[in-house]
Amino acid sequence: MTVRPVLVAGVGNIFLGDDGFGVETVRRLAALGAPDGVELLDSGVRGVDLAYRLLDGCRTAVLVDAVARGGQPGTVYLIDATADPSAAVEAGDVPALDGHRMGPDAVLGVLATLAAGTGAAPPDRILVVGCEPASLEEGIGLSAPVAAAVEEAARLVLRVAGEECARDPAAPGGPPDAARTRTRKVSSC
Repeated sequence: MTVRPVLVAGVGNIFLGDDGFGVETVRRLAALGAPDGVELLDSGVRGVDLAYRLLDGCRTAVLVDAVARGGQPGTVYLIDATADPSAAVEAGDVPALDGHRMGPDAVLGVLATLAAGTGAAPPDRILVVGCEPASLEEGIGLSAPVAAAVEEAARLVLRVAGEECARDPAAPGGPPDAARTRTRKVSSC
């Protein structure tokens, strides 16, 4: 039996300040070295490409992005979007097929349609590691609180990916309580 990998994708636009959080976190993970069974992807603003990559046979997807949830800038969140992909980010914030601004919510929103059209299966489990942004204005570079959260987010991704790799690949995906979506505030800087 082929073990299906865990895909960790950094999402965001590095030219919009803290929106580059996901890309920067995946760069940090690449420097640390991904464990066996974990594939790192700098998806950037290529949301449609990411949606198709999620159909390439990964067992678990961990999307890393700036996620505005009303907390303090630099707050890291772990969101289980398996049961309700629209809960990954506030619904209606991003047009579903805007190729220049397609965050995790839009990617997950079109995933079922793409799966039905291609006959491929989406990941068993979808998690979002998000960070509350301070600024999404034009400019390169993360704000101080978001830059400080990159290391914490990288450690969280490694922990979560390790847990997912340790699960029996033949076991059904998703948590026992997959009927509801959970968001957990991990910390605040």
